[in-house]
Amino acid sequence: MPATAHSLDFELPNVAAGPETVSPASLDADFLLLLLQRDYYCKVCRRQVQSVKRRYDEFEARDTTVVSVLPDPPERAQKWQQSYDLPFPLLADPGAEVGDEFDQPTRFGALGKLHDMVGRMPEAVLVDLRDDDPDVVYTHRGSSPGDRPELDDLLKRIDKLAA
Repeated sequence: MPATAHSLDFELPNVAAGPETVSPASLDADFLLLLLQRDYYCKVCRRQVQSVKRRYDEFEARDTTVVSVLPDPPERAQKWQQSYDLPFPLLADPGAEVGDEFDQPTRFGALGKLHDMVGRMPEAVLVDLRDDDPDVVYTHRGSSPGDRPELDDLLKRIDKLAA
């Protein structure tokens, strides 16, 4: 099922930069890059947010807000923030509702759906927020824990949309 504007109708607690809760509707940006993570223990997820942190100024220069969503409680997400001091929102989604809304991929059938660390795969969603009706313009649905889009590719996509 493709993501829709309805998929963007959420508000979650934020443990990093920005307000206490974040919803796509509250963002003052042209674009939103939503990074749906696997779980707290995922080392590739941790490396991804650190890579984005190092290059966050490039996203800001393109009026793009990056939001990382961790399917864990706020207390656990807060540990990531204490370790990485992210300059962008890190949302806690203990029920994995946003991932489910975006049909975040899982593997290993029912077992994978029960245990995020085993089954949940990463997903990156690029949203154009310039109109009153946000538009999901790109989705990368990972087929393995390390299957993520390159940051350069994401920045090029944003540049093409902004042109």
